[in-house]
Amino acid sequence: MTPAPISRRRAIILGGLGAASLAAGGTGWIAAGPGVGTSRLEPADTGAELRQPPVLDSRDGRLQVELTAAAGARLGGVDTQALGFNDTSPGPTLRVRPGDELEVRLTNRLDKPTNLHTHGLRVSPQANSDNPFLRIDPGTSFDYLYRIPPDHPAGTFWYHPHHHGMVADQVFGGLAGALMVDPPLGNGPDLPVVEDRVLLVTDTTLDADGHLLEASAMDRAMGRQGELVLVNGQHQPTIPAAPGATQRWRIINGCVSRVLPIRLDGHDLIQVAHDGTFLPAPATKDRVLLAPGNRADVIVRPTGTGRYPLIADAVDRGGMEGMMGGNTAASGPVTLATLVTDGPSVTAPPLPATLPAEKTGGGPTTARRQITFQMGMSGSGMGGMAFTIDGRTFDPARDDQTVQLGTTEEWTINNPSPLAHPFHLHVWPFTVLATSDGARPVGVPQDVVLVPARGWARLRIPFTEHDGRSVYHCHILDHEDAGMMATINVRG
Repeated sequence: MTPAPISRRRAIILGGLGAASLAAGGTGWIAAGPGVGTSRLEPADTGAELRQPPVLDSRDGRLQVELTAAAGARLGGVDTQALGFNDTSPGPTLRVRPGDELEVRLTNRLDKPTNLHTHGLRVSPQANSDNPFLRIDPGTSFDYLYRIPPDHPAGTFWYHPHHHGMVADQVFGGLAGALMVDPPLGNGPDLPVVEDRVLLVTDTTLDADGHLLEASAMDRAMGRQGELVLVNGQHQPTIPAAPGATQRWRIINGCVSRVLPIRLDGHDLIQVAHDGTFLPAPATKDRVLLAPGNRADVIVRPTGTGRYPLIADAVDRGGMEGMMGGNTAASGPVTLATLVTDGPSVTAPPLPATLPAEKTGGGPTTARRQITFQMGMSGSGMGGMAFTIDGRTFDPARDDQTVQLGTTEEWTINNPSPLAHPFHLHVWPFTVLATSDGARPVGVPQDVVLVPARGWARLRIPFTEHDGRSVYHCHILDHEDAGMMATINVRG
């Protein structure tokens, strides 16, 4: 799906519960709510050189880490009461390899329960692995053990909290980090890059004292979009480069709701991977669209000398025609970072013509299912709105879909609502066959797809590895928290 660009006039629409206005400095569109009119945090590091989160790398087949979730992270160059892992937002980058064991002791220093989701990893959803039903209470710790399969694809993934009802607040607060699966030595593609950078995009809204502002009912119904858009916790950082010297940017959309149609001024983006899976060949694009949770690995080859903004274009995720005052979920444009090139030109080797794309896998289709995301007015709930899948709100004790391990299914995700919804399935990646807007599928397994407003997406899902219970949901995290999530039980 490629959402339509919006005009300034369309974005400034007053509604009964909120309003939209352009934030100063091009940081995005502000959804009004509690605290409107109060002073906001002014970033102190605008334009500083992009920093990489600290890297924790596996050794001898194992990575043991301790992650502490707590308030007090530094954002935008300012000490705040935002949330972080190990006092930073984003948290440390975890690097593992196929066949490794990842051991994480998660300590909860928050005032609400939490847990940990390794987004995109194809690991067991049971016991102390990627289990979304776990609850880690304040003041307690929990030991996770993730066994990375020996045939796990190398790529870009991420981690964030996933305790139902708390997810949007905790991710909006700053709890997120990159998770890389590196190829076995000598088995990766030969990408001639001089820099390999993580760009984890988040957004939040803080008052002048660095406290998180509470989201209004309208913010939650539309999916909140923060005023402060950050890359690796920095505001509009600069990325140095020499002309011609290629860089690999691993861009992660870690926002609660914001869709990112990303472009680099004066340059093409050469995409080599999507959602942790290599494409069949490098794909030259003028813009890469990332729904919340999506990742894209792109190659940037700087041309000339100068300053080139990395921009998330304006996007309209849809509206609430006839509901809640007719508000729209508009955002952008936003400057994420700036590529700064200087020095003598470098001649870089060409990119490989082909990449080790993963085969889609699975056998003949054994079943077809219709899944429907629904939202509408109700007498109770989030601002008088109900958020359901197939007419039901989330119940962790109920099996909504039961699947036999070893089968391959075709799911059609229907979205009759006026808002686009990103569909995310844990553990089992899918291949997009088609969407109602006619957008060309990427053609490789992925784990998030943006389902157009009043449209559909048709997916092929091989349930060929890992049994157990997990979830699928809308990755507008406010909607997930409000009940737009369901369970799946894959039985061996």
